[in-house]
Amino acid sequence: MTILIDHHPDQNDAGDETVEKNQRNVKEEETELMLDGGFVAPNTNSFGHTFRDYDAASERRRSVEEFYRTNHIGQTVDFVRRMREEYGKLNRTEMSIWECCELLNEFIDESDPDLDEPQIEHLLQTAEAIRKDYPDEDWLHLTGLIHDLGKVLLHSSFGELPQWAVVGDTYPVGCAFDKSIVHHKYFKENPDYDNPSYNTKYGIYTEGCGLNNVFMSWGHDDYMYMVAKENQTTLPSAGLFIIRYHSFYAVHKSEAYKHLMNNEDRENIKWLKVFNKYDLYSKSKVRINVEQVKPYYLSLINKYFPAKLKW
Repeated sequence: MTILIDHHPDQNDAGDETVEKNQRNVKEEETELMLDGGFVAPNTNSFGHTFRDYDAASERRRSVEEFYRTNHIGQTVDFVRRMREEYGKLNRTEMSIWECCELLNEFIDESDPDLDEPQIEHLLQTAEAIRKDYPDEDWLHLTGLIHDLGKVLLHSSFGELPQWAVVGDTYPVGCAFDKSIVHHKYFKENPDYDNPSYNTKYGIYTEGCGLNNVFMSWGHDDYMYMVAKENQTTLPSAGLFIIRYHSFYAVHKSEAYKHLMNNEDRENIKWLKVFNKYDLYSKSKVRINVEQVKPYYLSLINKYFPAKLKW
């Protein structure tokens, strides 16, 4: 999409310079919103605000901020270790990928300032937007569909974890909390904040150790990654990387924590940045005909996953 600014020949030189500068600024802004394919990001989310605007005055904003206050206080190294040990057993139930998609219809993500639709709507909006622009990357279509399935942790059969332990932006624990993380101020109440073992740049990690060796705040991202990996999915490593780090905005939007990344991370994050645009900007009121697209996604599930998965 290109916006043209009319140029009138009777304008003086200063006016010409101002118009040209404004035109460059508009084009630069539009370029940032233009995705790698034909999908064009809307300027506003479902609520009429700009995307990921955590300061927009609304009741939604207040609930989102309270969510992050609780999240930032509770996500400690000890908590993450306990959750990974407990849920890594994958002994809750067995079900198919599509059954899990339908299960998510019961929930709305309290951390998201852009979306108040049932989760399956967002999953299909993301997947279909990717499918249109990357028709030959079927693994990426499926990744779009399943990337949020870990939110089943909210369900009673999975322990009904509170939302602060399931959704929201993710970030490393065990090292200093980067200031780019949304509502950073609330980390001051986190028990790890003043712990000298955890509050330095590297903390318990080393330079270039690789994100796979970093404890991320616990939530649906890490859980779905474990589910996919342990059930021996044949998705490429970039697909697993997207699932695990799609909420890690501090690294793929602000480029924080790059000192912990290794070469494989740097390669995979290229695909994550492609994916993230669709994950974020596809959140709209455009509805997807579920029954119409379901056969296609069932075929992809059968290609990359077993019929039943351990969760």
